[in-house]
Amino acid sequence: MTTYCARPVPPSVLKELRSTDDAGRETVPVTDTEGGAPLRCCLRRSEPGERIALVSYAPLRRWAAETGADPGAYDERGPVFVHAEECAGPDEDGLPFANAHRVVRRYSAEGHILGGRLVGAPEGLGQACAEAFADPEVALVHVRAVEYGCFLYEVRRP
Repeated sequence: MTTYCARPVPPSVLKELRSTDDAGRETVPVTDTEGGAPLRCCLRRSEPGERIALVSYAPLRRWAAETGADPGAYDERGPVFVHAEECAGPDEDGLPFANAHRVVRRYSAEGHILGGRLVGAPEGLGQACAEAFADPEVALVHVRAVEYGCFLYEVRRP
């Protein structure tokens, strides 16, 4: 069986987002007093005392700029947490944040939504990615939180 890996927000994009986010707003770092925020830079939860920022991020727009796709109305942006300063990135390969139900949303090479699926935790994510990429029309998968619909990370074809 193929192992699928989550792709965090790329370091070059993080550098931009730590200054001005994808909504054009200045980034405002804060000290996380509680911990537990899902960080999209290193794909783990924050710890109390870490400096983080909540920024607006347009993952499909960034992917489309890289691939030449035109997602049209499917281009969206939403809130994501990142470290306020550069970090080392993910410690592990695989599919993080798998301890809860997630939505796996499939996209075509044009950046259009091809469908989505609610998956259970934790074994459901790998199977849902395998099913998505079994369809030759699927170019990209986004994994999203159920409770807020927020983008967690992307998965690309192996």
